[in-house]
Amino acid sequence: MGITERYLTVLESSSGEYTEKKSRFLATLLPCQSESNIAEIMAEYRSRYWDARHWVYAAVFKDGTLRFSDDGEPHGTAGKPILELLQHSGLNNVLIVVVRYFGGVLLGTGGLCRAYSAAAKEAIASAEVVEMRPAVIYAMTCDYANHARLLSELATVGATVESSAFMEQVQLYVSVEKENASSFENSIREKFSARITPVIHEEKYAPFFLKNRGI
Repeated sequence: MGITERYLTVLESSSGEYTEKKSRFLATLLPCQSESNIAEIMAEYRSRYWDARHWVYAAVFKDGTLRFSDDGEPHGTAGKPILELLQHSGLNNVLIVVVRYFGGVLLGTGGLCRAYSAAAKEAIASAEVVEMRPAVIYAMTCDYANHARLLSELATVGATVESSAFMEQVQLYVSVEKENASSFENSIREKFSARITPVIHEEKYAPFFLKNRGI
């Protein structure tokens, strides 16, 4: 898929916990860029929570790939309900791991579904959701006399300074939403009489933070 579509995801992990009849369910929602990352992440969680009974997961990717594992729990009681929560949330390129510490009392299929879902739901609800939008990264150079004015103009048009280097002149990398790229270029050239010219460096996804939406 090219850099064309927006999608929701997370950049940092969030957690949730649920206890049912002394069984503890520890959930973590974290970014996961591709299916190939799942095995490595799960190995880390199995090592970290080595004394747990089950390590369940579900993952959703923006290319449509869906993956889940019940890890020994009765079929459809663990990974599948977590996957359904993820799909409902609208998040992509994410993985939820739920670790279970067995409390000695069997919960039944309904109890397992509720417990795994409750822990996962809390992890999703506490996440800071970002919208990844197609962006154009520009390389720009200006003299020191125009630097402050340029920063002010960038803020006005909603551009983000990715990095700056202060040498004989100031060199900046600036990200702009792709849909605004043409008007941005025209605005900079007009405001600075072509003394500053944005040069396209690359296209990529850039994060825009949203308020927590819950599920």
